[in-house]
Amino acid sequence: MLIQDWMAKDVMTVDENTSLMRATRIMKESNIRRLPVVSHGKLIGIITDRDVKDASPSKTTSLDIHELYYLLSEMKVKDVMTSSPLTLSGRDTLEKAAIVMLNSKISGLPVVDDAGLLIGLLSETDVLRGFIHMTGIKDNAIQYVFDLPDEPGSVTKVTTVLKDQQARIISILTSFEDATEKMKRVAIRIAPLEDAREKELTALLSQHFSIIYSGRDNLSALPKRIR
Repeated sequence: MLIQDWMAKDVMTVDENTSLMRATRIMKESNIRRLPVVSHGKLIGIITDRDVKDASPSKTTSLDIHELYYLLSEMKVKDVMTSSPLTLSGRDTLEKAAIVMLNSKISGLPVVDDAGLLIGLLSETDVLRGFIHMTGIKDNAIQYVFDLPDEPGSVTKVTTVLKDQQARIISILTSFEDATEKMKRVAIRIAPLEDAREKELTALLSQHFSIIYSGRDNLSALPKRIR
């Protein structure tokens, strides 16, 4: 999963001499949380809604509204932006981007080419979209979670059974952190089957492998935030 396939390519930008007031208006009107700062196409910084908030006067300030507007209009993006922000290449993977975001506690990354020119912006939402697509959860897929021996060929044994039963594999994800020693936890999603066929397949798999979970995710009534 490459960043270039999931990043936003039509990115709004500002230059370093843009007023903080205008940058704030752009983010609010466009419902975005970060603005790359460019000079002649090259990325030189980034400004986020957090930067704006930290730079804005406190609500307890004694300044009146006209003084506040004047102060914000005089402040420039270059005064509060993060210079030389973390970046990745479009050829980097979403998995790598997720690690960078997690380690650095950030929710977005500018994407640049080899010359340092801005080519996109990757958000945590983009990473989640890619992960959801990769798992195949939206295809009403059937998921099996196995604990398998951590040895060559253990996954192949499962996929061979699935192939023999004409089950179409959508995704395979492996984890070692949530399995016991010398084992690995493997989640396999397959294309939907009729209920009877699903029960037969589950029974067959359970005869040969340790199944931790089997079923489908119910996406028909997802919890939603109340605004």
